[in-house]
Amino acid sequence: MSSKVAFSLEIDFQASPQLLFQYLSTPSGLSEWFADNVNSRGEDFTFIWDDGEEYAMLLQKKTNEKVRFRWMNDEEDQDDYHFEFKIVVDEITKDVSLIVSDFADEDELEEAKMLWENLIGSLKQVLGAT
Repeated sequence: MSSKVAFSLEIDFQASPQLLFQYLSTPSGLSEWFADNVNSRGEDFTFIWDDGEEYAMLLQKKTNEKVRFRWMNDEEDQDDYHFEFKIVVDEITKDVSLIVSDFADEDELEEAKMLWENLIGSLKQVLGAT
């Protein structure tokens, strides 16, 4: 089994950290841009798309700053990998950035980055932050 490589994307946002956080941390917010539908029971999230559903566990949540999930699949090394949304506000300019961190197989790295860029583009449209 090949190990996955970590990657991050940083995207500037014209939105408040509070508003952005709602779209990253709640089922209703995530349903607007990340999946067709999202349900949760406590820390257990179900992400639903046309072709199936995936399960993730909420590992960490810091209000208006960070959300970290881990996909719950049958891979034996699943505990080693997560995806995270981190909101960063520049202290001087007050500019808001979103840092998305994830893992991908090395031969799928570019596709994974493009997928996230498309998803974040959808999030920006929903927020009117393009």
